[in-house]
Amino acid sequence: MKTWRQRTAESAPSGWPAHIHPVIQLIYAARGVCTPDGAEHRLARMHSPTLLGGMDRAVALLIEAIDNDQRIVIAGDYDCDGATGAAVAERGMRLLGAKHVSHVVPNRFVHGYGLSEALVASLEPAPDLIVTVDNGVASVAGVAAAHARGIRVLITDHHLPGDTLPAADAMVNPNLDGDAFPSKALAGVGVMFYLLLAVRAAMREAGRFAEGAEPDLGTLLDLVALGTVADLVPLDFNNRVFVEAGLKRMRAGKACAGITALIEASNRSVATVTATDLAFAIGPRLNAAGRLEDMSLGVACLLTDDTGIARRYAEQLSAINQERREMQAGMVEEAESMVSRAAHVDAVGVALFDPGWHAGIVGLVASRLKEKLHRPVMAFAPAGDDTDELRGSARSIPGFHIRDALAEIDAKHPGLILRFGGHAMAAGLSMQAAEFARFAAIFDATARAHLDDERLQAIVHTDGELDYRDHTLDLAKQLRFAGPWGQAFPAPLFENVFECASWKPMGTKHLRFQLRHEQGGAPLDAVMFSCYDGTPPPQRFRAAYELTVNDWQGRESVRLLITHLEPM
Repeated sequence: MKTWRQRTAESAPSGWPAHIHPVIQLIYAARGVCTPDGAEHRLARMHSPTLLGGMDRAVALLIEAIDNDQRIVIAGDYDCDGATGAAVAERGMRLLGAKHVSHVVPNRFVHGYGLSEALVASLEPAPDLIVTVDNGVASVAGVAAAHARGIRVLITDHHLPGDTLPAADAMVNPNLDGDAFPSKALAGVGVMFYLLLAVRAAMREAGRFAEGAEPDLGTLLDLVALGTVADLVPLDFNNRVFVEAGLKRMRAGKACAGITALIEASNRSVATVTATDLAFAIGPRLNAAGRLEDMSLGVACLLTDDTGIARRYAEQLSAINQERREMQAGMVEEAESMVSRAAHVDAVGVALFDPGWHAGIVGLVASRLKEKLHRPVMAFAPAGDDTDELRGSARSIPGFHIRDALAEIDAKHPGLILRFGGHAMAAGLSMQAAEFARFAAIFDATARAHLDDERLQAIVHTDGELDYRDHTLDLAKQLRFAGPWGQAFPAPLFENVFECASWKPMGTKHLRFQLRHEQGGAPLDAVMFSCYDGTPPPQRFRAAYELTVNDWQGRESVRLLITHLEPM
C-alpha cells in the first residue's frame, strides 16, 4: 500500500530572478532551498579541505612520497565510486608530480572487500605507500599486513567506522567520530579530491609551482561528479557543487575520453547529460565490471586519453552490463517467487538466499525487492571462494539504519556475522552458510523492533499538482538542468488526475499514453515503464510523473514520465 504525500516548503521562496520559473522556485523551497544562494553551486562555495580531520598528516605523507619518488599504489574498490576515485587519485597525483604511481582494484571473488590481507600479499614488488580510496576504515588486518611488509598506508574513506580503527599512518574520513567536516555525505571520490586539493595548497604555499604552472585539478571534476552520483550519497549543497561542476565539463565536451565514450555507449547526448543519466546509464556500466568481472577494466577506461581505446572499453563495459541485466532479471524473478511464499509474507526484515545466485548481483536484487516490498531486504549468494561462506548485500528503508542494525546483531550474537560494513541505507556482510536460517530470524526480529506499521507504508512524495498551462517545453527544459537532482535532493515529481484518451503497448512491458489533464488543455504524451501485464490501464487515474523533454530524432517535445498510477 502506498501513501501519497506532498512536499511543502518551511518558508516561501524569495529573491529569485525573474527567469527562474515560479514552479522551480517552489520545488527548491520544498527541498530547503528558499533563496537563490542555495542553488548557486559555485566551486568557491565548497567547504575547505582544511576542515577535514587528519588532513595535515595525510598531506605530509603524500608529499614526502612524491618528493622521494616513492612507489605509490592506489587501492580502489570494485564499484563506481571506487573506480572513479582510483582514476582521480592516479590522474591527480601525476599532475602533482608523482612519477611512480599505479593502482590496484580488488577482485571481489579473489581478494574480498577493501584493503584485505590477500590484496596486500598480491602487491609485487611491495610499494612504499598504499593510498586507499573508498575503503580502508575497516581494514585492520590489511593495514597490519602492509606494515609487516614495510609499507606505509594512507586511508581515504567515507564509510562508517567500526569499534576498532586500523593503525594507518594517516587517515581522512569525514565520518570518523569527532571529525568536524560540515558534510558527512562525501563519497569516496570526493574525499580523494579533497586530499589532492590540500596537497596542491601545501605545495603552493611552499612555492613549488612556477608562474602559471599550477596543475588544474578541476579537470578531475567529471570523475568526481560521476562517482558521487553513482554511489547514491545524499546530494547536499557541497556534493551538488561537485556534481554541477562535473556536468558542466561533460556538456562542454571537456570530459575525459572514458566518460565521453560511456555517455555515447549509453545513447545519451553529451550536450544534455544529467545526473539522472550518470545514475541510471553511465554508472551501471562501470559497476557491472566490478559485479561480474574485474573493475580494472572500468578504471582503465577512465584513465585512457585515447578516444578509440576508450570506445572499445566502453563497448566491453556495455556488453558486461547487458549480461548483468539479464542475470539480474532472472534472480529478481526467483526472489519475487520466494517472497510470495507463506514463509516470507509476514517478514519485516526479509533475508533471501539461493545457491545459484551471483554474489555480484545480490545488491541489485535486494534493492529491487526493497522497492517492491518497502521492507529492509538482504540477499545472499555463495561467496565463491571454495568456502562455506555466504556474501550478502542489504538495502534499507527510511527509519532503519541498516549498518547500525548489523552492529546490534553482531553485539548480541557474537560470531554470527563474520564481517560487515556500510551506510544507513546499504550494507554488506559475510556469514557461514549454516547460519543463514538463524540469521534470517534474528534480522526479522531486529527489524520488527525498530519499524512500526507507519514506517512500513511506502510514501509517494510529490511536489503537488501542476497547472495544465505549465506543461510547457520551457519548464521541462529548465527542470532538466536545474538541481542537480539525486539522492536526498529528488527530481521533481508532480501529481494530477488525467483521462486516458488513448494508449498502446510499447515493447512487452511498457505503455504509451495520450492523456487529458482534468483542467483541460491539449492532450499530453506520456510513458510508463515496466508496468504492462496485458491489462488495459484505467480510464481515469491519478498519476505521479516527471515533466521531461522527449528529444527523439532531434525533435523536442514535452513528455510525462509516469512513476505511479492510481485508478480513480
